[in-house]
Amino acid sequence: MTTAVREVSVFGDAIAYFNDAADLLELDGGMRRILTNPSRQIIFSIPFQRDTGEFEVYTGYRVQFSFARGPAKGGIRYHPGVTLDEVTALAFWMTWKCAVVDLPFGGGKGGVTCDPTQLSMNEVERITRRYAAELVEVVGPDKDVPAPDVNTTPQVMAWFMDTYSMHVRQNMPGVVTGKPLEIGGSRGRTEATGRGVTICALDEMAEIGLRPEQTSIAIQGFGNVGKYAAKLFEDRGCKVVGISDVTGAYYNDEGIYVSGAMEHVAKHGTLEGFKGGDKITNAELLTSECDVLVPAALEKVFTPETAANVKAKLIVEGANGPTTPEADRIFKERGITVIPDIMANAGGVTVSYFEWAQDRAGYFWKESEVNQRLEDFLLTNLHEIRGIANSRHATLRTAAYTLAIDRVVKALKLRGIYA
Repeated sequence: MTTAVREVSVFGDAIAYFNDAADLLELDGGMRRILTNPSRQIIFSIPFQRDTGEFEVYTGYRVQFSFARGPAKGGIRYHPGVTLDEVTALAFWMTWKCAVVDLPFGGGKGGVTCDPTQLSMNEVERITRRYAAELVEVVGPDKDVPAPDVNTTPQVMAWFMDTYSMHVRQNMPGVVTGKPLEIGGSRGRTEATGRGVTICALDEMAEIGLRPEQTSIAIQGFGNVGKYAAKLFEDRGCKVVGISDVTGAYYNDEGIYVSGAMEHVAKHGTLEGFKGGDKITNAELLTSECDVLVPAALEKVFTPETAANVKAKLIVEGANGPTTPEADRIFKERGITVIPDIMANAGGVTVSYFEWAQDRAGYFWKESEVNQRLEDFLLTNLHEIRGIANSRHATLRTAAYTLAIDRVVKALKLRGIYA
């Protein structure tokens, strides 16, 4: 099964979560139709020449789902399984992710049907520049602001920015986020998603009476999100008892030395051979003894069967779509609190907003300023979500979607329908 197929099914779940919140808001059918149809879908061919002299043609996509609250915002992925349905579903999800943390953005997403692991750097650059050139008229700091996603990097964003700047004949760093620092990137962006997970988790831990020094954490996934979240939890006095990657999971009820695990991955590429814990499976990690569980790797890891055996008191979704609607209902019945993905992993897009704002002002902040502003943004909105959940006797997930949808609806009503 391809990544694209799996992710489409995940965002089918997002439609289910949308409908739960729409019911709570008592949205009429007309507004639901507006909110579930994209503003613009763009498909085009990307012909390019391989280093061997052969010609190839890939397909490029960009979906701009909503402009109600501002320019579209969302990543660009390079993957052979990219489809229009996938990109549309991801743009739909980005609409709510931006709205729930009150960013002045709509939702967008893009992709190219290529496998960059089979291409040279020069070939990736040529594809990127052609992709950017095809979108010059419909992207820009006030139109649509792409970012890195699956198989794209700060270097890809640099090529995109340069191509766009050449076409409009002025330097435009604000056309993309996730750029290298040297050309307008933001300090703190690399760790932002993991930091956001930790910020949300610590605040909810305080709410349910878990003190950091008495709290055990298990994290599925030790990539960009998981490893930084693990280190930040450790720095705050929590005991990280479980970590994992594609090679398997490692559990130590006495606590894992996170810096040692990071050094191991830096040296070997994976956790394979890590001696800081007992080897278990990724599935076993999800039902291991811990107070807080952070899925930060794959989608749909919480099925009804898994959810029935989770021992954690709090789940913080660092990954996109790790919980099926059926599993979510089981967590609710069991009294397990879940901070949903659109809130818990919004640290990355929030700092992308900061990058966009810094580029537009031409003034760049210290990393400590970025981190403090990130915490302020996330906690302000998490507290609002918690208030909605308490007043409406809803889960944090339904409350998060309710807040996001309500913000977009209010923007749409104020702007009106142009006809």
